[in-house]
Amino acid sequence: MDQITYKQLVKKYGKGFSALEKALSAIPKKAWSFKPTPEEWSISEIIVHLVDSEANAMLRIRVLFAEEGRTLMAYDQDIWASKLNYLNTDLDSSMFLLEGIRKFTHSWLKSIAVSDFQNYAIHPEYGEPYSFEKWMVIYSNHIYSHIDQVNKNYTLWKSQRTQKTKNK
Repeated sequence: MDQITYKQLVKKYGKGFSALEKALSAIPKKAWSFKPTPEEWSISEIIVHLVDSEANAMLRIRVLFAEEGRTLMAYDQDIWASKLNYLNTDLDSSMFLLEGIRKFTHSWLKSIAVSDFQNYAIHPEYGEPYSFEKWMVIYSNHIYSHIDQVNKNYTLWKSQRTQKTKNK
């Protein structure tokens, strides 16, 4: 990865929380618990998933940087969502924590040069060595893919409400 691409990804990563806040601000809170299907996540669950994902991402990048060759922790996001009761987790605390983790990691990413990152780690979910570049691509885009999911949930929620109103 060259320095220009790195800086672009760091910038994108740094704007992720604000993009999520903007998307959420357009959605009424009563829509946040709507689940498109029993297997799919509500907006509330997506938010809590992002907290757990960012916490794991923060640890992964630090291990990757400091302890080359170490095996990273994998986790089953669907089991976490179910067993950790994502649907009933305090969302104000979740948003506070998500913002803090993103700021902490973003600040650190801005303080290093891409040339500092030659290390690889072992990630149980990937067959090849897990690189800094892979981490940067995954986590600079991760929050945005969930913003798309949030928007789709909201669109479906509105559609179902409209349909219920028509059927009355």
